[in-house]
Amino acid sequence: MKILLIGASGTLGTAVHKALHTRGHEVLTVGRNDGDLRYDITDPAQVAELYDRAGRVDSVVSAAGHVPYGPVAELTPEDYLAAFRGKVLSQIDLVRQGIPRTAERGSFTLITGVTAREPILTGAAASMANGAVEAFVRAAAIEIAPQRINAVSPTVFTESLAQYGDYFPGMPPVDLADVAQAYVRSVEGAQTGQVYAL
Repeated sequence: MKILLIGASGTLGTAVHKALHTRGHEVLTVGRNDGDLRYDITDPAQVAELYDRAGRVDSVVSAAGHVPYGPVAELTPEDYLAAFRGKVLSQIDLVRQGIPRTAERGSFTLITGVTAREPILTGAAASMANGAVEAFVRAAAIEIAPQRINAVSPTVFTESLAQYGDYFPGMPPVDLADVAQAYVRSVEGAQTGQVYAL
């Protein structure tokens, strides 16, 4: 398959790239500052340019999305808007603009996170964004068939425990390799409207 991978140079994106490439897929990497194609997916005009450059693809995979963290009382309206633009609207636009540019039975795989179902301190904006992406995936699945759409929703990565573990007390970590396999499942499988929680 020809797969468009957004966020390919990040911690998760690198693992997903390896997993998909190992399985023989042609992976076009996308990032703001590096990759085969360099575009900012928070800009709808750049998303359109990205699809024009990439040509028709079989699958669109997102491992990118930024949200601000901070106490609820200190997060500003701009912070919540940044979370919406950085993780929700950007991924929605990948799907919206990608529908006519993706194979008839192609797929979209988006990224959410554990905070959609397990809130953490300072994570209100992340919870909002992740929950919105998951709701969108379920809604879009019933409209875009036979194309498919799923989300991958991991907890903290084992490989990132030293940096982020304290923010996720008592939550079992997940290995990046296992998260990457959830992407493989979404791309190569037959399910749609699913949120793969790890």
